Amino acid sequence: MGNRRGAQAGNRGPTLEDVAREAGVSRVVNGVRNVAPDIQRSVRDVIARTGYTPNQAARSLVTRRTGTVALVLSATGKAFAARVFSDPFFGRVVDGVLPVLRERAIQPVMLVAESEPARAQLVEYLRRGGADGALVVSLDEDDPLPAMLVAADVPTVLFGRPRDSLRCGFVDLDNAAGARLAAEHLWATGRRRPATIAAPVTAPAARERLDGFREALAARGLTSVPVVRGRFTMESGGLAMARLLKDHPEIDAVFAANDLMAQGACQYLAEQGVAVPGSVAVVGFDDSVAARTARPPLTTVRQPVERMAAAMAGLLIEELDGGRSRAARTEPAGPASKVFEPVLVVREST
Repeated sequence: MGNRRGAQAGNRGPTLEDVAREAGVSRVVNGVRNVAPDIQRSVRDVIARTGYTPNQAARSLVTRRTGTVALVLSATGKAFAARVFSDPFFGRVVDGVLPVLRERAIQPVMLVAESEPARAQLVEYLRRGGADGALVVSLDEDDPLPAMLVAADVPTVLFGRPRDSLRCGFVDLDNAAGARLAAEHLWATGRRRPATIAAPVTAPAARERLDGFREALAARGLTSVPVVRGRFTMESGGLAMARLLKDHPEIDAVFAANDLMAQGACQYLAEQGVAVPGSVAVVGFDDSVAARTARPPLTTVRQPVERMAAAMAGLLIEELDGGRSRAARTEPAGPASKVFEPVLVVREST
């Protein structure tokens, strides 16, 4: 029995007590502030010599941090799975978030909230400390989850501006400005009978993209623009294009609220023998892989999703490091946010 314990002790890695004993200090390697520089150097030297690796569970007891962040996809509609797994947008969010978290040795935990029970369960999980904070991508403007997280005092940053003046961090794009870029470009290329395939009425940024497009054309004297709403999918873009051509055969341009719908519109036009851009010019929104693989390649409004997602992760880390509570989020200065500017990318569809 004694030999077995001795063998186990001989094989185990160095513990925090081993480091502290050799360095002559107690548990300062957990990152406690205000430790004298000479002691810090001594401990770091011993860590290097012993090969000590902190135990995450023990460290969490001291720091009250799990070292994880929840990446939450949330929706209130029935088309959740179809949207998430068909739209390249969500993969781009993940691509932007991961490098920022990895740099801080933070692990992402993917959570899904597609129903009222799922939202309640998710909030309770985070409120009890399942993760240190939440990065939330919502598919619906009226999604109650962000407000629930803020009320539960869960550090939260949103992809998209919060509704109803909810005070939490966010990143966003100037969507109205992006839609104006699309309208101005179509007008400059001589298109005088444009239409738009708008986003679902409940989608975040749907109103801004539609209003921006209409306002830019109204400023040029065009006050009536045909509108058909899609569902952000390629199929819905094709169906919307079919309806536009049936009801408004005179149109010479289409602005779609995302690239997948624009790609679907192009495909339908090709099937009907309508030349793009010869007869109908098409502009998308996002500058996703769909814009580059469409035939012809899409002129589109670039939304720098990866950079926006990286900024979202950075804002959450700043909040966690600052330890801001719910009370702090109600200060006049308000929560941190960052709004990106859109860029028009001209390709062969206009």
